[in-house]
Amino acid sequence: MKIPAPGLLMALLFAAVAAGGFYWWQQGMKPAPLASDAPAPTVPAAPASASTGPSIQYPIDAAKGDSDAPPAALPALAEADAYVASALADLLGREKVQTFLHLEGFARRVVATTDNLARDHAAPALWPVTPTPGRFATLDGGAATSSPTSISPDNSQRYTPFVLFVESIDTARAVRLYARLYPLFQQAYEELGFPGRYFNDRLVSVIDLLLATPVQTGPLGVSLVEVKGPLPSVRPWVRYEFTDSALRSLSSGQKMLLRTGPVNHRRLNAKLMEIRRLVSGGQLAPTAGTSRP
Repeated sequence: MKIPAPGLLMALLFAAVAAGGFYWWQQGMKPAPLASDAPAPTVPAAPASASTGPSIQYPIDAAKGDSDAPPAALPALAEADAYVASALADLLGREKVQTFLHLEGFARRVVATTDNLARDHAAPALWPVTPTPGRFATLDGGAATSSPTSISPDNSQRYTPFVLFVESIDTARAVRLYARLYPLFQQAYEELGFPGRYFNDRLVSVIDLLLATPVQTGPLGVSLVEVKGPLPSVRPWVRYEFTDSALRSLSSGQKMLLRTGPVNHRRLNAKLMEIRRLVSGGQLAPTAGTSRP
């Protein structure tokens, strides 16, 4: 399903890869407890000062943002939906924006989903993308064989429109737009509960985590999670989880990448690497590896 670069190429694109793709993943895998779907409490941003300002590793210069538009004062975050929607339409086209994105509170959705991609669960209520039809497909090894149930190879075809959409985005132009709108993302990140933290640093760390996801070329075994109760499930396909404990321990965003299939996974990685290079100023990821929060 999508997202823009996910609209903003990383915030969008990423929430593309991130959120968009994650919606499809969540359609076929075990949902987290409902209690975790509640958005994080809003925390007022701390006043900027020399002592409380964020320690920045990958600075974004909003003044050097999208050169396709003249410099202009950004609207307040609470009033920015129309402005952001217009900017995304200019970048991606109105039809794609209306097809793939959830524009209400878009900046906040992108920030929340980006942060959650490195965690166990990405709350559906906060995704910046709209639902995509389709159903999770599996191959049943059957009682007569020793092969477990696995994700069907045909399942990856559901992600083709999303991957094509991501690859069609002009990464450099999208990142320029991201830079122009960056103050909105930063404010949304602080209000999410991270005063004194820098959103672009978090974005880069999440991209690094996604890029560290091992491509799986063999069958991915899954099993249905038993849910006891008097009423049968009307959507049993949402109760699948990986049988491999190592895969189950991955973050929500990493699991999404696995479910897209090895070919799509590599194609999305290529885009993520391109985005990372631009939003990090060309700096390379630490060689020690990337860990989850």
